[in-house]
Amino acid sequence: MGRRPRRRGRPVDGVILLDKPTGITSNDALQKVKRIFFAEKAGHTGALDPLATGMLPICFGEATKFSQYLLDSDKRYRVIAKLGERTNTSDSDGEVVETREVKVDRGTLERSIASFRGETDQIPSMFSALKYQGKPLYEYAREGIEVPRESRKITVYSIELLRFEGDEVEMEVHCSKGTYIRTIVDDLGELLGCGAHVIYLRRTGVSGYPYEKMVTLEQLETLLETAREQEIQPRELLDPLLLPTDTAVQDLPEVNLIPVVASYALNGQAVNAPNLPAEGTQVRLSRGEQREFIGVAEINAEGMVAPKRVIAFRQTAE
Repeated sequence: MGRRPRRRGRPVDGVILLDKPTGITSNDALQKVKRIFFAEKAGHTGALDPLATGMLPICFGEATKFSQYLLDSDKRYRVIAKLGERTNTSDSDGEVVETREVKVDRGTLERSIASFRGETDQIPSMFSALKYQGKPLYEYAREGIEVPRESRKITVYSIELLRFEGDEVEMEVHCSKGTYIRTIVDDLGELLGCGAHVIYLRRTGVSGYPYEKMVTLEQLETLLETAREQEIQPRELLDPLLLPTDTAVQDLPEVNLIPVVASYALNGQAVNAPNLPAEGTQVRLSRGEQREFIGVAEINAEGMVAPKRVIAFRQTAE
């Protein structure tokens, strides 16, 4: 008789907003949460540096199909920069490569910070996860190799000075996807003529997710332990923390389909529906009066709803 395949997790769908602690990578945090939930499939939606803390949405099961929409969404950060020192990673995890005197007044600082607002071109840090010829940039950087990097369009919707004390500058930043806060701080230091690096970074927002819904690893581990002590299934305490799968695409306009039409869309067929938005618009699909989320589609050149990613509904719930 052959061996029965080892069970590698349970099917579970939804999004958990992890408050990532400092000192671990985003992938380490993901693996810990995946084990706590005993989830079959999980993925995070945009890495935070080991130094950084804060909101790290983790998608389970069917929600992983829509994680790209969170990767593409706006982000909010709280950052503290230390003036007078430049490091090789632009944060306090790196080595100090240059020290300069700080001669900065508040007016100069405010004007310099204001210059980062709006659309600009940003050259990614060598200590980023972007890839060059299939290899992350930070691996080249650790080997002392600098490779060519193309500048990228980013938008800083707002950047506000919260505190300026001694050689520390605390700011709040609302920016588009792909923005490197470390690079902004390094550029600010050069603009001020003294150098700077990040000593604290916290992501406070992703898309429209509420800050107060974040949970820590310690909270999740405590719930897991409580379930064991009470001899109940951990999912009874953990799953209520999950946000619905469609929260990953909550900013898209909704198109509601009657059940018979929805069944065709779930099979990947383009369908007609009344009052559709313009060609090229991405939409969130729902089914029936219950407005059950079934996937994401795009309005094609024929003015029809063309499914892009759809939910695979299970026959029975565990």
